[in-house]
Amino acid sequence: MGQAASAPAHVSLTGGSARLCNPNLEIHPIRSVSAASETFPADPPPDYTSEIPDECLALIFQSVSSGDRKRCSLVSRRWLAVEGQSRQRLALNASAEVAVHLPVLFNRFDSVTKLALRCDRKSVSLNDDALTLISRRCRNLTRLKLRGCREITDQGMLSLATNCKSLRKFSCGSCMFGAKGMNALLDNCTSLEELSVKRLRGINDGFAAEPIGPGAAAAASLKSITLKELYNGQCFGPLIAGSKNLKTLKILRCLGDWDRLLETIAVRKNCLSEIHLERLQVSDSGLMSISKCPELEILHLVKAPDCSNDGIVAIAENCRLLRKVHIDGWRTNRIGDEGIIAIAKNTPNLVELVLIGVNPSSISLMALASNCQKLERLALCGSETIGDVEISCIAAKCTALRKLCIKACRVTDSGIERFAFGCPNLVKLKVKKCRGVTGDIADWLRSRRAALSVNFDADEIEPEALDASTSDGAIDDRVEFPAIVSGTVNVSDVASTSNGTRLANNKSRFSIFAGRSLVACAFRRLSSSGNGNGNGNGGSNFR
Repeated sequence: MGQAASAPAHVSLTGGSARLCNPNLEIHPIRSVSAASETFPADPPPDYTSEIPDECLALIFQSVSSGDRKRCSLVSRRWLAVEGQSRQRLALNASAEVAVHLPVLFNRFDSVTKLALRCDRKSVSLNDDALTLISRRCRNLTRLKLRGCREITDQGMLSLATNCKSLRKFSCGSCMFGAKGMNALLDNCTSLEELSVKRLRGINDGFAAEPIGPGAAAAASLKSITLKELYNGQCFGPLIAGSKNLKTLKILRCLGDWDRLLETIAVRKNCLSEIHLERLQVSDSGLMSISKCPELEILHLVKAPDCSNDGIVAIAENCRLLRKVHIDGWRTNRIGDEGIIAIAKNTPNLVELVLIGVNPSSISLMALASNCQKLERLALCGSETIGDVEISCIAAKCTALRKLCIKACRVTDSGIERFAFGCPNLVKLKVKKCRGVTGDIADWLRSRRAALSVNFDADEIEPEALDASTSDGAIDDRVEFPAIVSGTVNVSDVASTSNGTRLANNKSRFSIFAGRSLVACAFRRLSSSGNGNGNGNGGSNFR
């Protein structure tokens, strides 16, 4: 009807997209229902850690715990690589099955400087080839600890010493290599400062054992030597005597006569400042040799029944720099007031004193309080003469005392009451296995001195022999000097009621000497020194 016909809309499909030929017609692209309803995923959040340099990330890993480091290594490939390259401390199961994985392990951990290899008794350990591979991959090792690696021989130690000349600390226990392997280490490691040897089976050859040391390289660098549970430890004599800068010497539970070796130390100028002697065949002669160490500051003398007041007096009169003294008299009554008074008169810098199995009186304790004005830590354990009078003397006179441990002594509530007003600087009081002390006095003392940490276990009475033995020359924290004491005092109760129990404990104490003539001599000597009636006098009263 006079209207012009509308032109048809032509649609051309090019490349799958619709285009209009008529410019006046607006057509929107066609969407399927499924496409319209689909939600496209958002972009992943940015990884802000990617901007942290690898060096900074490594420092962060070094400040977290070992478990957290392992978890961090699972976050990404980069974190895995950085964690492995920045790990400096590594502990491995040293069983033979691990040997095939060593190349892969040390490809990842290629910056290890502190390594521990441990193998249990029921497994076969890594051998010389494995140790050689490790030494080639870890040429920057500064610390190495071997435990139970019984398949390592002198040849493996030679490879280690040749490849890892930067070692500063070496420790081995229950290994089978011998004197040649040890000498290889001492001849090649010019930076070796600390050496610890425990149960080294390869030197058990009696008098035919090859001497160890002094070492062309380590003689000038060694500062600490620890020997523990060795059958023929005297073969280390040349090393001990030739280490000119030796400061710490620990000889623990080793067989043989040690007086002669200690005499070799005294014939030359030395700078020994710390000596630990535990369960050794050493007498006053050896202690008099130690007295020629003018720089001695720390002395631990544990269960040496041949030592007496004479040796202690000699040390006290000549080693006036003593700061820490631990004495376990093993209830032989050979060390008592005379030795303690000598310590009190000659060591004004004494800050720590531990007396175990020693029977001091109020006379020696008064001398300590009067002369040792810096005494801060005191432990009295297993003494038959420490009662309320002696404790009252300590409370009244030891004004600088900060920590006190009383264990298995004849103390009652009356003596503990004195600390309500005595020892004004006391911050910690520990009383264990004292039958005369009740729990009520503990609550009463806490109410009087709120700032004082009071630890009582009056009901805990254990039938154990008193023991100050140490696992690694240190003192067990049961004496409770954890924040200050470098070592540990393992103090157990004194309780034996029958002669049979006493005899059994006597035998257990000398178990390390079993099978040797020393056993008979020691028991004969100790038996003859006592009166045999079990009244606490003489060596027969070991409980």
